[in-house]
Amino acid sequence: MSHGIKKVALLFSGGPAPGANSVISTCAISCLNHGVEVVGIKYGYSNLIDFTPDKPLEEGKHYIALKEQMLRKTRSKEGIIIGTARANPGKHVSAPEHMQEEERIAPLRRTYEALRSIGVDALVSIGGDDTLKTANKFKLFQDSLPEGSHKIPVVHVPKTIDNDYAGIDFTFGYFTAVETLGTEIRNLHADAEAGRAYFMVESMGRSAGWLAYGAAISGEANMVISVEDISGDRLAPESTPTRKIMNIDKVVKDIVRMMRYRQESQGKEYGVVVLAEGLAEYLSDDVLKDIPRDDHGHISVSQVDLGKMFAKRVAAEFEKQTGSKRKVTGLQLGYESRCARPQAFDVMLGSQLGVGAYRALCEQQLNGVMVSVTGQLDLHYVPFEKLVDPKTLVTVVRFIPPGGDFHKLARFLETHVKD
Repeated sequence: MSHGIKKVALLFSGGPAPGANSVISTCAISCLNHGVEVVGIKYGYSNLIDFTPDKPLEEGKHYIALKEQMLRKTRSKEGIIIGTARANPGKHVSAPEHMQEEERIAPLRRTYEALRSIGVDALVSIGGDDTLKTANKFKLFQDSLPEGSHKIPVVHVPKTIDNDYAGIDFTFGYFTAVETLGTEIRNLHADAEAGRAYFMVESMGRSAGWLAYGAAISGEANMVISVEDISGDRLAPESTPTRKIMNIDKVVKDIVRMMRYRQESQGKEYGVVVLAEGLAEYLSDDVLKDIPRDDHGHISVSQVDLGKMFAKRVAAEFEKQTGSKRKVTGLQLGYESRCARPQAFDVMLGSQLGVGAYRALCEQQLNGVMVSVTGQLDLHYVPFEKLVDPKTLVTVVRFIPPGGDFHKLARFLETHVKD
């Protein structure tokens, strides 16, 4: 117990991902086996940011004590045993100097006081890039506390089915999500063939195309388009270096060109096109003006419904070019993959990351690091400052490198339209 940690809190924030319980279970069991108490904070930061001393946290309602018996056989279980939410205590902090403004840091202070009120000595944050931003801000807040204040070291575990995290090769849940969506796409392909139709499938993947590409490759889709593919003449003239706007007409014509090639050169009147939901961010301000945003400033892409938007435009363009109708249906995929039963690799990866969080805190006494793995799940730790812009406090998104081998893989496997 030379680390001095007596109680660790585990907190999950953001969208679900298969393998979440692998992280929670293995981290908790590792702590319990070495004499450290563990509490699971329920529903992310939502029960912490409004804490006041006269409304103390209640066990069972706001947090639960994680014990060995309740953790049995949870490593490969669907869902998240402590729940999740998108509440953001760092919402009003977007620069280091904001740490000096009490009104901006008040939610971070309440979060700190809430954890201290139940005796928490260390925090394991599990979540996506927004949750990493919050973990970094929570650390920065504590760095500004008066000398002698009790500090809560924080270690972050990267989570996202989008797989767009810098600092780690693959995030837990990605491969399960790819397999789940790939299966759905294969089913749709059979449906499309039977009815001589097309499906425009909007896949989750807010910032980058890893999930859309993976699902398209696994599901044998005929075409996949993500944000990495919006360049050149697929950019609208009104685009700027800081605000890319998609030339929808050009993208629609590219899809129709593929459809016509399949029909006229291959005799195939059906197919599936995968669109990454992040393309919604590339729509014009006029289209997005009534779309709400979350606590992290992201548009609610599910309300844009790209699949249906493109389906309508593609059907109209196909009829305009050919004089014949083709049924084109748009739909969204993604939610069904977030709590799917994790496959073996995601269980192993999540388990190693969970153990890594314990080892970072209690064996190496680290603070402000993200747990990562390389090679054969070999652990290493990446400092927050290597992952977060020090001026904007924004995390770095990992896009698919255009022209890279993974990007080329999809091009090789989708319908190759010959000029």
